[in-house]
Amino acid sequence: MLNNQPSFGLLSFSPASFNLSLKSLSSLRLLSICLLFTQFVIAQKKDDIGTEVVNVVKPYTPTISDAYKVKEVPPAEDAETTKKEEVKYQIFSFPVASTFVPAKGKAQGVEKPKEEKLWPNYATVGYGNYSTLNAELFVTHDIDENQYAGGMFRYLSSGGGIKEVELDDDFSEISIGGLYGYNKYDTSFKLDLGYKRDSYNWYGLPLENPNYTSIAFNSVDPLHVFNTFKVGSELAVSKSFFEKLNVNFIGFSDDYGSRENRFIVKPDFKFDFRDTSVKLKFNLDYANTTFDESYQLTPPPSGSDYKIDKSHLIFSGNPSFTILKDDLSIELGAEFAYLARLKNTYAGSDQGNESGVFIYPKIKASYKLVGDLMVFVAGAEGGLQQNTYENFASQNKFISPTLDIMPTDNQYNIYAGLNGKLTNSVAYNVKASYDSSKNKALFVTNPYLSSPSENYSYGNSFNVVYDNIKTISFYGELKADINKNIALGINGQLNAYNTDIQEEAWNLPTVKFTFTSDFNVGKKFYAGTQLFYVGERKDQFTNYTGFVNPDSVQTLEGYFDINAHIGYKHNERLNFFLKGNNLANKNYQRWLNYPVQGVQVMGGASYKFDF
Repeated sequence: MLNNQPSFGLLSFSPASFNLSLKSLSSLRLLSICLLFTQFVIAQKKDDIGTEVVNVVKPYTPTISDAYKVKEVPPAEDAETTKKEEVKYQIFSFPVASTFVPAKGKAQGVEKPKEEKLWPNYATVGYGNYSTLNAELFVTHDIDENQYAGGMFRYLSSGGGIKEVELDDDFSEISIGGLYGYNKYDTSFKLDLGYKRDSYNWYGLPLENPNYTSIAFNSVDPLHVFNTFKVGSELAVSKSFFEKLNVNFIGFSDDYGSRENRFIVKPDFKFDFRDTSVKLKFNLDYANTTFDESYQLTPPPSGSDYKIDKSHLIFSGNPSFTILKDDLSIELGAEFAYLARLKNTYAGSDQGNESGVFIYPKIKASYKLVGDLMVFVAGAEGGLQQNTYENFASQNKFISPTLDIMPTDNQYNIYAGLNGKLTNSVAYNVKASYDSSKNKALFVTNPYLSSPSENYSYGNSFNVVYDNIKTISFYGELKADINKNIALGINGQLNAYNTDIQEEAWNLPTVKFTFTSDFNVGKKFYAGTQLFYVGERKDQFTNYTGFVNPDSVQTLEGYFDINAHIGYKHNERLNFFLKGNNLANKNYQRWLNYPVQGVQVMGGASYKFDF
């Protein structure tokens, strides 16, 4: 029999020595309660405790005596313990007949969407009102595991038919190109060849100008043609200080004897020093442009001409390095540019071959304020921009072959903004900027001559003028992928211009707004829309001696346009589509006296293939 005695401090007892009965225990409890109650009553009656003076003879030094913890498991002091009895179990089993056969387990598969095959080749044909025809063909072929080649053809034409337009307003664009590529190990090489022919008409006569008089329309041939030939190449090497080299040639001409040749060479280098990456970019840009004549009122004197011949060479170097620290990224750099005017002849006179050195900032910074949800960006950038006849013609098809071309000095563009995500499916971007540019190119209508001698001298073409312009801009953008079938986007920009020489910032809008949407309806249908608004612009119509009415500033009204498309996927190869442009049916003027076509509808099919 166990004889364990619990120990409480220095006092020990056993059940045998504890002889208090339940009644005695109750009496003790009652006595304790009475004593406590008596002390409480005495304390209540004695309201005034009084004061005493205590003389401390010796500082009181409290000590803590040793304490003995109560052991949770008392030690066993018996000489022997009770042995455990061995328990034996016996199960009486008998067989049971069963016809149940368990099925084999099978893992549940995850349904994967079928991957859409990417076809390397396609052909598209479409036809619409205004006798519009569009045809495209793109083919590519793998020569071997390291080489590939391809080609393309594109044709777009329209028969014209714009309301209240007296001259021919049809146009056509034809493009042919080829490519070759090579990839092996850390080296890649690409070569592109292309030819393009653009045919347009100077149909924008100033019919509403009070100085305009009726002309024999049959005597005006407004057709003009641009020809572009391009050769481009790129050599890239990874895992090397030499990153890539771009070499390009652009040959541009028209049917009025204008010619332009441009060569561009861009080598890029990258050096890594521990955790710092240093980049070094060079740019050699040479352009020569020649026009047979300038826009003049009277024919040139005997033995001379009004020929324009311009040649500009720009050489620049851009060293930069990047600093990365936690959520902060800073790219510090500068651009050093040298401009050489090799030829500078305008209207038969030599304007001098001035050269100069320019220095521009190249600074970018970003800081993650709240991860990818909010990123602050800022920077200051500038550069020397090479302006060319080919570049101007790509922006405005109705320019005259009489341009005075010179580079633009983009002194600096300072900007700051925020971008990130509002949710996992909604991204935003807001930015404010201040830009300062010297010799910024502006399109302005050519003068209407009293005795036009050229097909473009009826006030139906455009010239380029230059000015020092400072611009304040505010830009905002939202993009939302609602789900895999719906994508939306909206952006807008506000601009305020301050000119130095010109009365207005000709043909530059103060407001731009765009809304886009793309939808997938089931597995067979898809659709999309594009709505855009461009605000008011200013242009100047110039008159010369002999006209009663003076020069005037013309205001082009803002315009709103709606484009939409819908398509049907017959199978993975064949698609049918229907497109609509200018669905608001507004003959707005993109340029002064140049109204656009009304509602344009085109239907067609696209076929993907391989061989």
